[in-house]
Amino acid sequence: MVTVAVAVAGCDNSTATSPTPAASAPAPSIAATPSTGAADAGAVSALSKATALLGTTSFALTATSGSGFKLTGAIDPVGSKANAQLTASGPNAEINIKTLLIGNDLYAQVPGITKAGTWTHLDGSRLPAGVTIGLRPNQIDPVGTANLLGAATDVKSTGGSSYAGTLDLTKAAGLAGLSQVTIDSYGTAASKVPFTTTLDDQGRLSKLTITVPQGAPIEVTYSGYGAPVDATAPAAAEITEAPASFYNSLGS
Repeated sequence: MVTVAVAVAGCDNSTATSPTPAASAPAPSIAATPSTGAADAGAVSALSKATALLGTTSFALTATSGSGFKLTGAIDPVGSKANAQLTASGPNAEINIKTLLIGNDLYAQVPGITKAGTWTHLDGSRLPAGVTIGLRPNQIDPVGTANLLGAATDVKSTGGSSYAGTLDLTKAAGLAGLSQVTIDSYGTAASKVPFTTTLDDQGRLSKLTITVPQGAPIEVTYSGYGAPVDATAPAAAEITEAPASFYNSLGS
């Protein structure tokens, strides 16, 4: 149990489950006035539209931070369902966690907790912000892209469908798996973290790279727009409730 907690919480500076609006909520607006120079209204409009689209159609994503963290997922915000798999590795161990979200019900297959062939039902309200498990209720995008880019400033076009700017992570604690403790450790650098992003030929997000002050960059790719998402609730006989020790190990 302790091993699971350390492995999951130890990926704090990697992308992970993060607060995003419910599917019906509007995406936050990207800052229209950069801190320096004239506003690039076209760039702001393009990224605002791209992030808003994430709440209107299914999509897949892959998020990585160096060689030790990978999160893949298929998300259907309109149908309120998603599946994800997280792989985190260190010098002496590797952990793989599968998560399944159906409406407000979160199920997981956690090493050392879940028996083979079953799912563990989790209470999303007991999961601390910034702890990486994959998905959580009411936060269907595991990267929290809309809220994350909602904290962007200095947004500008860098040619074609590519854009750049800075993120104020002090306004985004818990997003992209970054806890308040980690953000505080960045000092003043946390308020101006560089990012780049590209859109596809239909104006949808294709790639997002965040260059955090310490550690490997967070890289997220988006694809599979409109594709069906395979996410079905487990049978009742395959479900058990998570023990209190699981939440305790995560610091909740």
